[in-house]
Amino acid sequence: MDKIKVLLVDDSAVVREVLTSELSRDPQIQVVGAAHDAYAARDKIVSMAPDVVLLDIEMPRMDGLTFLRKLMHYHPVPVIIVSSLTMPGGQLALDAIGSGAVDVMCKPGPGLELSEMTEMLVAKIKAAAQVKFDRSPKHPSGSEADLTAPLTLAGPPRRIVAIGASTGGTHAIETILRRFPKNGPATLIVQHMPAYFTASFAQRLNKSCQMEVREAADGDAVRAGLALVARGNTHMLLRHHAGQLRVQVKDGPMVHHQRPSIEVLFQSMARCPGARFVAALLTGMGSDGAQGLLALRGQGAYTIAQDHATSVVFGMPAAAIRCGGACEVMPLHRIAESLLKHACNYAPAAK
Repeated sequence: MDKIKVLLVDDSAVVREVLTSELSRDPQIQVVGAAHDAYAARDKIVSMAPDVVLLDIEMPRMDGLTFLRKLMHYHPVPVIIVSSLTMPGGQLALDAIGSGAVDVMCKPGPGLELSEMTEMLVAKIKAAAQVKFDRSPKHPSGSEADLTAPLTLAGPPRRIVAIGASTGGTHAIETILRRFPKNGPATLIVQHMPAYFTASFAQRLNKSCQMEVREAADGDAVRAGLALVARGNTHMLLRHHAGQLRVQVKDGPMVHHQRPSIEVLFQSMARCPGARFVAALLTGMGSDGAQGLLALRGQGAYTIAQDHATSVVFGMPAAAIRCGGACEVMPLHRIAESLLKHACNYAPAAK
């Protein structure tokens, strides 16, 4: 099996040296080069043909975001943004996702040790290497407005919606939530993303969607009209507290190389007595959330896996399908309607 060729682009010699040393420990990864700015990176991308580029945002002469846009236009290649652990960095990283980057990662800092950072980055590199830019998702006929306009509920929400995603998930989640009306069902979201980046992600969703969207805080009540996004670098669980469903935000070991983990949320939901759920597992590498989706289905939840054609990386949905966790497999553009339908019209799901 050929190794994944990685190019590092960062103006810090220390960062380049540390990442080269850490990533080279993985037998499936080869760091083929490093560049201190966008101009040096441009030449090395052409000569070295890397499978994945790790790109910093704040660099001299040309910032990473400008370079990314040029790169995606002239020479598309999977790019992972590796940025500082700051709120402005999170906002810029999301701009980078919108400009074509496949994922984001934060540099080591408070709350993220080098070993944990390396483990997550290795997983992201392996996912990014699977992304093919010559395969565009197939969209159905119909106007773009028909695919983005909020839907109307058939009745009051009777179930809680849960969504899990990784590589390619920021776009997929926004595509779904933009179709939810203001009074949509209570929604819990886990997107594999570092701390601070999730706050920026939630803020962006809140501006583009009719429902209220915010980063989850420990003890938040779960209610209709509100979508809660799991905070980066912490797990989110659902608990019964004083007769009401609330989220618990807590630290803990990574699960499936992730924190937050979709599996942790889904399994906590499956243990909530009497609660009704609809859940979707979207694009991403690995198997995080697959067994949790199966557990939810076993408790009567209606469960959905995103299909291969519209997944940026068909890892997590495929794992859910293989283990029997999905009641239905469908393309991204149909998932919002199905989630709302089953959240509002309760019927026991087939096991």
